Amino acid sequence: MNRKKSFALTLLLTLVLVAVLPTLVFAADGADGEATVAAAEAASVSGKALGSGIAIGIAAAGGAIGMGIAVAKSAEGVSRQPEAAGQIRSSMMLGLVFIETAIIYALLAVILIIFVL
Repeated sequence: MNRKKSFALTLLLTLVLVAVLPTLVFAADGADGEATVAAAEAASVSGKALGSGIAIGIAAAGGAIGMGIAVAKSAEGVSRQPEAAGQIRSSMMLGLVFIETAIIYALLAVILIIFVL
């Protein structure tokens, strides 16, 4: 369990650093107003791209893991009770549809972040 916590902490720190680096790279000294505005716009665009990529990546990874677990458990259920294969398959498909819907909602949120904000 300790290994999982250290991996999660390392991943979280890496994501925070990746999110902060564009701001540090595009920061200007403030002497030139045009350069400051351009740097702020570049940091905003890079922040949107980075945040959107991370958001859709987490949503897709979570959905893929959930779908894999659902399919594995349904295959296990069918192998234990072959006579209930139709009901197991239909409930699995309904669950997969709900998981995919959550991923599509994440995609819509990312598209709104990119094009509206």
